[in-house]
Amino acid sequence: MKKAILYINQFFGQIGGEEKAGMEPVIHEGHVGPAMQFAKEINAEITHTIICGDNFMGSNTEEAVSRIMEMLEGKEIDLFLAGPAFQAGRYGVACGTICKAVKEKLGIPVVTSMNVENPGVEMFKKEMYVLKGGHSAAKMRADVKAMAKVANKILAGEEVGSAEEYGYFARGIRRQVWREDGIPASERMIDMLVKKLNGQPFQTELPIPKIDRVPIAPAIKELGKARIALLNTGGIVPVDNPDRIQSASATRWGRYDVSNSDDLKGGEYKTIHAGFDPAAADADPDVITPIDALRKLEQEGVYGSLHPYFYTTVGTGTTEAEAQRMAKEIIPYLQGDHVDGVIMVST
Repeated sequence: MKKAILYINQFFGQIGGEEKAGMEPVIHEGHVGPAMQFAKEINAEITHTIICGDNFMGSNTEEAVSRIMEMLEGKEIDLFLAGPAFQAGRYGVACGTICKAVKEKLGIPVVTSMNVENPGVEMFKKEMYVLKGGHSAAKMRADVKAMAKVANKILAGEEVGSAEEYGYFARGIRRQVWREDGIPASERMIDMLVKKLNGQPFQTELPIPKIDRVPIAPAIKELGKARIALLNTGGIVPVDNPDRIQSASATRWGRYDVSNSDDLKGGEYKTIHAGFDPAAADADPDVITPIDALRKLEQEGVYGSLHPYFYTTVGTGTTEAEAQRMAKEIIPYLQGDHVDGVIMVST
């Protein structure tokens, strides 16, 4: 019988929630969590379940991947599964990361699942089968079935059909196939054109991805009189993180008063960002939120004045939808203080 191994995070591994997100990878024989449902759906024996904390994978990626690769040494594996990750950004990125490593280093086929809002989709959809999953664990059964449909084709050595037919995100791969109806392209094209001219619905055979294009703002005419605000996605917060901003896949943001500050000091501020080594930012938060440099430029008259607050969130794993929502919540504060320009600092 074919053999499969499943990767899941600390929550679905029944270890704990956010307080256990830093757990190191472990491997268990048999079924843990979703593995029990997979065992009912796929034509293979799930021999092991690997569990790793989302924060550990995000903050110690190379170590986590290396240790999991060591766990897989000597194992009989015909297929590697990860997730489903739903809309959980850190989990989705972790699933994609380990799947990519298994595929590239071991040459084993991989299958995972994420919601369209999961940042892992854009990061990994061209490199593996990423099924279109639900928003939350309430869709677990359906997502497992969808993954199993693709997994069983792979296990049987059969070619997986189109993204539309099997429900995975298109990978940008085009194949020539013989249509069952035998209708030539010229006739299909004319049929679509007639429908378009008559205002009738039709489905193009070459969909163009929709890109959210943001128009470039007009230049500031008088910088010497301008009010400037500072925003950052580097997770700089007061040391107690009063707004409880997440270290990845953020859904929260903070607004902090610097009206009487000439710089940000380590010990008073820190970064809670999980995507980079925090040592430099913790020692001197100005490396990400440069209040010191902006105060100097303000004194030199390079620009008019600094908005009395800076705004912060975490960029890693944060979905586009959440970023847009947070921006809409921040904008009224900037408009209320007649801010002319914004400096957005990343990492």
